[in-house]
Amino acid sequence: MRAARICGAAPWCQGEWRPPANPESPRRRVDARRIRVSLPAMTIELERLVVTGSPRSMGQQQGETWRERVRAFVEMRFEAVQGYMADRGHADWKQIFAVGERSFGLYESWDPAGHAEQVGIAEGAGVDPLRLFTAANMTDMRDAVLLAAERGAPLTRMVDEGCSSLLVPAGRTEAGQPLAGQTWDLNPPDVDYVVAVHRKPDEGLESWAVTCTGCLSLMGINAAGLAVGTTNIKTYGSKPGVGYLSILHRALRAADVAEAKEVVRSAPHAGAHTYWLADAEQQLEWEASPGAQVLRTTEGGPVWRTNHCLAEVHRDNEGEVVSASTQARFARLGTLLEVPQTPQGLRQLFANREDGVDSINRYAEDDQGTATNAVFIASPAERKAWACRGPADRGTWVELTF
Repeated sequence: MRAARICGAAPWCQGEWRPPANPESPRRRVDARRIRVSLPAMTIELERLVVTGSPRSMGQQQGETWRERVRAFVEMRFEAVQGYMADRGHADWKQIFAVGERSFGLYESWDPAGHAEQVGIAEGAGVDPLRLFTAANMTDMRDAVLLAAERGAPLTRMVDEGCSSLLVPAGRTEAGQPLAGQTWDLNPPDVDYVVAVHRKPDEGLESWAVTCTGCLSLMGINAAGLAVGTTNIKTYGSKPGVGYLSILHRALRAADVAEAKEVVRSAPHAGAHTYWLADAEQQLEWEASPGAQVLRTTEGGPVWRTNHCLAEVHRDNEGEVVSASTQARFARLGTLLEVPQTPQGLRQLFANREDGVDSINRYAEDDQGTATNAVFIASPAERKAWACRGPADRGTWVELTF
């Protein structure tokens, strides 16, 4: 197996990282609303890892490099999901493993190469592949338990998870080249596990993915200039299927938006998400669930998204009450995208705090149970991207090129 190469100068990049202690609570589980994460401005580094070879080998390199962090990530996710499901009146959180087992088998049939890399990560880290897959795709696995009914009343939102994404066509940027990007917002402890992986496979396109240790692709760009990303939505009708990270990982191997568009459309979705895809020629977004996929394009101008459904077929079956945060962020994005954009301007947009705790830029100390754990901006025509770990105004931005 080939040796992986680590980039990044932060001390914890040199092997000094230790798993964070889990905060105590009456139920001995992670309550994201109680977590405090200290994030001094411009000091959060994004560790980068170069992996090469076959899918399985690239996975093994990731698992071996981040062994302790992968193990800690899995346990942190399982503690978090116990509380998430208990808050919604569902005590038997271990039902996610039955969903995970069925989903993992479907994934192997749908994308053998991606499945092999996921197994390789587990092998390198010395963890059970099924547990890792289930933890990595936790939002889908828990929705397939809580939102399995075909229809139901929207659940009360206990924690306002969710990201903010955008697609800007060439005609609405200062350079005349399209831009795309997003924040990634979820449990505040996830920030400790955010990394960037540069894949150089034996076959296929090189790619960069910003993700968490143990996971496949969350948002990224490949050497052909195809960029991908996602935001979370919830609908009833969730079921065992391919997880969203696995779908994004397969889409990132596509040569262009046309190919990636079909990957997302035809995937056996486990839960509901939006998927944005951008290259130099096209930028589009799927609002996708197991039962329907609805397309939006930038032909009429920028497309932006937060965490509520826009398509009527999904609004009628939304799984959670629409929050003030997703509505405020959606409105703010629309206002900020009225002017021509630049990569630097998007950094400022993603750092926006005009709406307080309902802002695009979300801090752990807002006490909302979620935080901005990473930000990603892509310039498909230039075949490069920029990313940071943590909020846009607190992370050190790095350029991802080929």
